[in-house]
Amino acid sequence: MTLTRQSPLGTRFGHYTRAADIIDSTNLSGKTAVLTGGYSGLGIEITRALVTGGAHVVVPARRPDIARTTLAEFGDTVSVSYADLADIDSLRQFAEQFIASGRPLEMMINNAATMACPLNRIGRWDSQFAINHLGHFALTNYLFPALASAGASRVVSVSSSGHHFSPMRWEDVPFESGYDKWLAYGQSKTANALFAVHLDALGRAHGVRSFSLHPGSIMTPLLRHLPHEEMVDFGWIDDDGSPVDSSFKTVEQGAATAVWAATTPDLTGLGGLYLEDCDIAVPATDDRLFVGVRDYASDADEAARLWRYSADAIGVDAFSGVPAVTAARENVRRLRRTVLRSVADRRSIGSR
Repeated sequence: MTLTRQSPLGTRFGHYTRAADIIDSTNLSGKTAVLTGGYSGLGIEITRALVTGGAHVVVPARRPDIARTTLAEFGDTVSVSYADLADIDSLRQFAEQFIASGRPLEMMINNAATMACPLNRIGRWDSQFAINHLGHFALTNYLFPALASAGASRVVSVSSSGHHFSPMRWEDVPFESGYDKWLAYGQSKTANALFAVHLDALGRAHGVRSFSLHPGSIMTPLLRHLPHEEMVDFGWIDDDGSPVDSSFKTVEQGAATAVWAATTPDLTGLGGLYLEDCDIAVPATDDRLFVGVRDYASDADEAARLWRYSADAIGVDAFSGVPAVTAARENVRRLRRTVLRSVADRRSIGSR
């Protein structure tokens, strides 16, 4: 069963919109965002926009010292904690610490990724599927009580038009034979889109809505595994390394759709959709390459199948017992009330 709501809204934004344009009239004061990859490439500009809007941004980082140095300009509006998308235990520990803080989580942006890399296995899976999908699947499930406690929250997964390269390869998801870096990347990005579809179906009753998106083609460190010659052959750059493809966005423009997805009132009441250029994307057609969303990346049955596969693969599923999710959400609220009372008591004592 394929979703049929992929119909553009006709927003005032577009291909060349910058993240700063999105956040210009947005008030995010008092809100918290968790942003993976928040200290590199698009992530820095997403961080900048959210902080400008008044949000506090929490960045899980595999290299926390580098992340803190890179994000130092934002002061105490950004927090960095260790977490590695290739290490499920580190994601659980990060989430436990976050939930123990008592903060509700209004925005979660799954932005970190690896692209077109040589075969490297994490467990039995290729690293692109493991990091791009399974790591974010685990982290989002672990953080779900904090997302639900916000009352209204959004999970935004940065997919890619690269999902056009491949549907889910159910006959060989881990690429146990015939590894191809672009097919592996395509499958992982299809997984990002399908994850958003089923998370929205499960989470909407708890006030959690979910979206995926194509940020555009941008020159970022995500391209680090691509040989210079390959990018020349693709027509992306010339022999000197200068961009020649006019469709490429700046980093500021590439960050815009993720910021829009996380904050815009235009998407209130909606979810499970694939976005591009700060709007809902159209269904893909064969006559327009890499534009819109493929049917196999927005199919509800495929999304449910991927959810079951992922939950079984890593043993993580916030919805395996919905009462447990509800109880965890109430625990977060109770802890937050305790923290607020404690802060109020200290202020009262200090004023005497």
